[in-house]
Amino acid sequence: MFAAWLRLCLGALILGGSLGASAAPGAVVQLQVDGVIGPASADYLVRGLAKAVDEGAQLVLIQIDTPGGLDTSMRAIIKAILASPIPVASYVAPGGARAASAGTYILYASHVAAMAPGTNLGAATPVAIGMPGTPSKPPGEGKDEGKGKDGEADKSPGDAMTAKQVNDAAAYIRGLATMRGRNAEWAERAVREAVSLAAEEALAQKVIDYLATDLADLLRQLDGKTLQAGGVDQTLATAGAPLISHAPDWRTRLLAVITNPSVALILMMIGVYGLFFEFSNPGSGVGGVLGGISLILALYALQLLPVNYAGVALILLGIAFIAAEAFLPSFGVLGIGGVVAFVFGALILIDTDVPGFGIPLALIVTLALVSAGLILAILGMALKARRRQQVAGDSGLVGSLVAVAAVQAEDPCSGWVALQGERWQVQGSEPLRPGQRVRVTARQGVQLQVSAVDEPPPQGGH
Repeated sequence: MFAAWLRLCLGALILGGSLGASAAPGAVVQLQVDGVIGPASADYLVRGLAKAVDEGAQLVLIQIDTPGGLDTSMRAIIKAILASPIPVASYVAPGGARAASAGTYILYASHVAAMAPGTNLGAATPVAIGMPGTPSKPPGEGKDEGKGKDGEADKSPGDAMTAKQVNDAAAYIRGLATMRGRNAEWAERAVREAVSLAAEEALAQKVIDYLATDLADLLRQLDGKTLQAGGVDQTLATAGAPLISHAPDWRTRLLAVITNPSVALILMMIGVYGLFFEFSNPGSGVGGVLGGISLILALYALQLLPVNYAGVALILLGIAFIAAEAFLPSFGVLGIGGVVAFVFGALILIDTDVPGFGIPLALIVTLALVSAGLILAILGMALKARRRQQVAGDSGLVGSLVAVAAVQAEDPCSGWVALQGERWQVQGSEPLRPGQRVRVTARQGVQLQVSAVDEPPPQGGH
């Protein structure tokens, strides 16, 4: 029953989700990108474009305010825009919004590019991929440094990788600019020099097509315009068309939460620790259920993020060492090694410097301290158990106080007692009586040697 419910929930997460009310044929569908572009926003826009096509909308309008985002998510959005059989208009709004980095590429890919006054775009240089916090030099900087004997610069592997990324991004945005008939020279400068433009300058330099104060103004300007989408010329009638807004649904919001690297890391820890708890205490069910769900969600999130798999391996190795400390106490060696491996793994887990996708150092330290606290608790229990007197085996038998249960008629010095859940034969140096308290002094095979600790009860009389 539970397995079926879990499959249903995961199926809904992966395949389900509704984008809200249906649009009427000929309507304009509005989608919104507000914040960092990641797997959640890419999924939302791709599904929104597909839904608009199914509903027969005449135009999809994407309102943008973003500092940028992941390259993979950006390219998924652009592929959906280029393949769309209906025109797509990107509009940077309201005043004060921006379409930086990945937002600039999306703007260039759209059939219509528009901005509101007081907005800006640009700064489209790819963020260096590597350990978070690693600085990167813009192309051309330091070109006189590190020259060899022949005057040629010695390029490090990192510089070569950065150059490849920048050249690829420049060619990509130049191709989009050529396709849409926009300023390709400025687009390349936005990539190579990280330049930006205000809305009015962008219109003057033919980087965008329209400057609109609001959505209604933009729709009035687009009315009667002919655009080509899917290889077909389409004339817009947007002046009186209904505007249907599809806000992010529950799936998008859930995906945005679990694809947060910090949340994914916490889910991974809960999942692994939950499963270890279930394996060490089988039958409770809580650890297995909570751990299994958390681990599946964490793995689903990580496969959508730019993950360094060496970081994942170090985190799992660290958690395994910490858990091994509970089963194979090494007085902290395994546990401390596990904490160190976890910290280094968390530091290099996310393989990008894109804002919004880093793991705060404070969170890493907090999780490491929690793990260290777990190790100290395990060590404390191990030391306490080591000092505790044994209560099983010969050490637990010798010295025990017990009452005589029965005495042999033919040998009053021999009888039986009940000790540690078993019936033992006892032998004393003096006659024994039922109910008499004796102390175990030694064990010989299956027989215990005892001595009396109190006087035998009187047999009667005064």
